[in-house]
Order: sequence, then structure tokens, then C-alpha cells
Amino acid sequence: MGRSGQTGSGFHDHRYLLPSLWIALFFWAAAGAAFASDEDEELRFPGDPPDHKLVYQFNKADEAYQKAVLFSVGAMLRKYGDNIHIVVVAIGPGLHILAREPKRPVSEETRQRVSSLSQYGVEFHACGNTMKALGWEAKDMLPFASIVEVGASDLMELQEDGYAYISW
Repeated sequence: MGRSGQTGSGFHDHRYLLPSLWIALFFWAAAGAAFASDEDEELRFPGDPPDHKLVYQFNKADEAYQKAVLFSVGAMLRKYGDNIHIVVVAIGPGLHILAREPKRPVSEETRQRVSSLSQYGVEFHACGNTMKALGWEAKDMLPFASIVEVGASDLMELQEDGYAYISW
């Protein structure tokens, strides 16, 4: 017999009530957190501004460098999907990746990757100063390249607009 004269397992004993409530509350909160993260992803609509903004400086003609930067751009797209906006600012020797007929070697793989990334929404900005120094005009650039007056000022202004800056 129990303390109050009851028989049985003590299931209705009040000393088990508080720990049971804490356990239930823990599982309810954990389940809510799991569903909340799913809801955040589901609540994005086409045209919503992304939570993440990133700008890469692309200023070298070295193929290993180019592949590394472009791989990073692709990795960020895979991780964040449509919740990131990426800009690649090509200046100096890096500008050749955006030329129809580059004066420095650009591998076919790099050209294809740049084109593919542009189709996934990555913006490629071409430095107008570098273009002027090379004697290039808009017609010399790939159709998806946006020409900016000065690549360095573009990098600065994008950072002022909240873009995180990545440089190799």
C-alpha cells in the first residue's frame, strides 16, 4: 500500500507529474525548432531578397586560381541556393574570363563554368578601366558581363551595400 492508502504502481502520484511535464516540454520544443527551420526555408518566395550577399574579387589569370575561385562560387550556390546573391568582379588579368576573345589563356572548362554560373544568377562585373587599358569595348565582352566604370570602386560599393568580400 502507498503512503495515502492507495494500492498500485503510483502512476497517479504527483511526484512524477513535474518531471513528465519537463520531458514533454523538451520534446515539444525540440520538435518545434526542427519544424521552424523547415518553415523558414519554405517561406521564401521568388523575388524575395536573399539573406546572404557575397562579392568575389577576381584579379588573376592563373588557371589554378580561377578554378579555386569558381569552385568556391559554386559551393556557395549549392549551400545557399536562391538565398544568396553573388557578384564576381573581374579586374586586371582576371578580366580575361569575361572576354569573347581573351588575350591571356582561359581554359574551355573555365569559360564553361563562368557561363554556367551566370545562368544560375551569379553576376559578373567587368572593370571598365581594365577594358580601356586593353582597348576593349562592350562588344568584346561576353553577353552576360556587366561593365562597371571602375572595378575597385564596384568592390567598395558592394561592400557598403552589405556584401561580404572574398579575395584570394
